[in-house]
Amino acid sequence: MTASKNIFIKTFGCQMNVYDSERMAQSLAPHGYRETTAVEEADIIVLNTCHIREKAVEKVYSDLGRLRAIKGARSRAGKDTIITVAGCVAQAEGAEIVRRAPIVDLIVGPQSYHRLPELIARRGSEGPLIATQFPEEDKFRHLPQRAPAKRASAFLSVQEGCDKFCTFCVVPYTRGAEFSRPVAAVEAEARLLAASGVRELTLLGQNVNAYHGQGEDGRPTSLAQLIARLAEISGIERLRYTTSHPLDMTPELMAAHRQQPKLMPYLHLPLQSGCDRVLTAMKRRHTLATYLALIDRLRKERADLAFSTDLIVGFPGETDRDFAATLAAVERVGFAQAYCFKFSPRPGTPAATLPGQVPEVGKAERLKRLQGLLQSQQTAFNSSWVGRTLPVLFEREGRHRGQLWGRTPYLQAVHAAAASSALGRIVEVEIEGLSANSLAGRVR
Repeated sequence: MTASKNIFIKTFGCQMNVYDSERMAQSLAPHGYRETTAVEEADIIVLNTCHIREKAVEKVYSDLGRLRAIKGARSRAGKDTIITVAGCVAQAEGAEIVRRAPIVDLIVGPQSYHRLPELIARRGSEGPLIATQFPEEDKFRHLPQRAPAKRASAFLSVQEGCDKFCTFCVVPYTRGAEFSRPVAAVEAEARLLAASGVRELTLLGQNVNAYHGQGEDGRPTSLAQLIARLAEISGIERLRYTTSHPLDMTPELMAAHRQQPKLMPYLHLPLQSGCDRVLTAMKRRHTLATYLALIDRLRKERADLAFSTDLIVGFPGETDRDFAATLAAVERVGFAQAYCFKFSPRPGTPAATLPGQVPEVGKAERLKRLQGLLQSQQTAFNSSWVGRTLPVLFEREGRHRGQLWGRTPYLQAVHAAAASSALGRIVEVEIEGLSANSLAGRVR
């Protein structure tokens, strides 16, 4: 392959997919491929997909419809185009992709993307190659060394998969069983990122606080212990982790929010519903009371800790009274940010066939009410910082000339007039105002 080969990757969904897309590009770099932002110029087009909601899946098929024209135009010009569907839709719907989108050449699940160079080399005319098995080997061992980061903030995958089997969730079927990377491998990648200018690491996992990677002594290492280890790396000034499950929020990890200054005061802790009956049907295995107790304990460990969450409305059997319990729970906690969705039945999950499916109009009405409440909480939280000063890690140029964009310890987006020399640095910024999605500030 020559250096003129281009790869275009479109990423759907979660932060884990962002990490995976970066690693896919890096796995192909030694074979002469470089990333491009122009899909029409790409020799390989990768859709790295998400299967969490039906809307996300249909977006993939919609994109594939548009790519058919691009592939056809390139073919008429004598150019080959390899279209790849990767990620969770590939894992869950391999045969359906073949049926609905015959232009696809490669179908690669989340545990097999390290095989992309091999699959490209094997591609022939006999039809699409499908790699959706769950291999026994550690895929991370087969990936090339992490390339230098392009920003001061980076994702670092430390754990994958899930053993919880919530009735609405496809992750155990698309990502497989829980797997934690060894401490030495995580630390080595973190040191490479720090050496390339990364100042903030977000540790990723479907159940990241269930992390139990093997330490140098051969024993399991907890997430709290891993955080303490990574906090010692020179150059790393901020640490975050996502996504957590309430069942795995240990006293040791909660104490880390007080003990580790580099651990940012922002925690994503999915509640999903404020009704115990619905939580039981979801197989969440926590109650509202145990969730609220965790919130209270965490706030005792660090009073300024801000919380975000996930919430589902219209789960099968959810009544108006059940939904009211969710609204009350949100009022009780006070979230700085939240992600709420209408229940979307995922094929193959138990919840997809449960009785009492809520009509779409009912789900839409509940979602609107919940979003209104959560937006008011987010606005109140952000407004509380106007006139105060926050440390902002500037990550990239802003939309306007002379402007930089960064994030506060509470993950709020901030834009401020600043010299480009501030990129990659943590700078004190006085917050002067806010818009729907960001804060406006002035460098002190």
